[in-house]
Amino acid sequence: SFTECLIKPKQKVRTRLYIVTLLFFSLAAEAQNTFNFDGQVSGVVNYSPQNEAYGFLNARYIPELNYDWKLDTVHSLYFEASANMYASMFAYKGDSLRTDGAIQPYRIYARFTGKRYEARIGLQKIDFGSAMILRPLQWFNEIDPRDPLQLTNGVYAALGRYYFLNNANIWVWGLIGNVNTRGFDVIKPNSSIPEFGGRFQYPVPKGEVAISYHHRYADASEIPQYATQNSIPENRIGLDGKWDVGVGLWFETSYIKKQQNVGELTNQTLITVGTDYTLGIGSGLMVVFEHMLLGFDENHLGFATHVNTSALSFSYPIGFFDNLSIFSTYSWEFETASFFVNYQHDFKKITTYLMAYYTPKTSLGFVYNENDFVNTFTGPGLRLMLVYNH
Repeated sequence: SFTECLIKPKQKVRTRLYIVTLLFFSLAAEAQNTFNFDGQVSGVVNYSPQNEAYGFLNARYIPELNYDWKLDTVHSLYFEASANMYASMFAYKGDSLRTDGAIQPYRIYARFTGKRYEARIGLQKIDFGSAMILRPLQWFNEIDPRDPLQLTNGVYAALGRYYFLNNANIWVWGLIGNVNTRGFDVIKPNSSIPEFGGRFQYPVPKGEVAISYHHRYADASEIPQYATQNSIPENRIGLDGKWDVGVGLWFETSYIKKQQNVGELTNQTLITVGTDYTLGIGSGLMVVFEHMLLGFDENHLGFATHVNTSALSFSYPIGFFDNLSIFSTYSWEFETASFFVNYQHDFKKITTYLMAYYTPKTSLGFVYNENDFVNTFTGPGLRLMLVYNH
């Protein structure tokens, strides 16, 4: 056209880019998009006199960018990216110090939602199940019940969920590229072979029940006697349910079967039962009790080697800004107990946690889902945590 003849080629490109940019922002504005930047800063000081590393300092920052694009009244696109940035210092007996630090991805995923469904892809948290402390269905995370921030590494996955009108819901997922053990795993996954599974949850009178399934390939090459077995087919099935009948009641189970013989690790069975109730004392004292039976067997679903663990938790709000919680476990076979008390106070911008604990030297792996965020120290100890969210 005559107008185009008057515009030089570079100007044409810039003009078209300008028009596309204006169109994009006008559509985004019309779609009521939201952009946010926030984050969490935390600092930890720990003293545990019976450990070789008796002193521990940690600073962590988790910045988060998220963008929510409302496509219409029903559909939306959501993007989230966050990082785990930390630096730590350990003080050892003999006046030696060791430092550690890293910058790692924490969450990077996109989510598309509709009226009764959603789809997510990327580095994300996948969590389900009825249990609160001893959790057989922690297939994809390692949340530590002692951690007030409930931090956990994510998994690289695609996840889809559909919600029916009667509140039933179905999940399907696929994973690849994950190298670490999760929850009560004893063998890591083969990161180069896809994992897949699903879950169906259905409402019942005064509660809900669910069945879950997962298939993966396990890599036992780090276990000397099974060094050549790096792609062991493994199937998992989980059942869980929860009811409110005046008190809360729940159960959660997981059975893991490997298709190649790896001794007692071939079959793994976890069963947890639990209950909670809020006593009418003061502001309300919440009590939670759980018991878990964990078994290993070479030949069949059984408990040739087994561990019984009980957990008891108390939580009491002291006014609007203070909370006291107590958490204890007991391992019946090892005859060892752990104890953890946490006093929380909320200031205007900072939350403080003062913690005292005792952790036995045995059976740790059967009680806590250890992760990169909570450094475990045995024996007695004191810990102070400061948290600022912006």
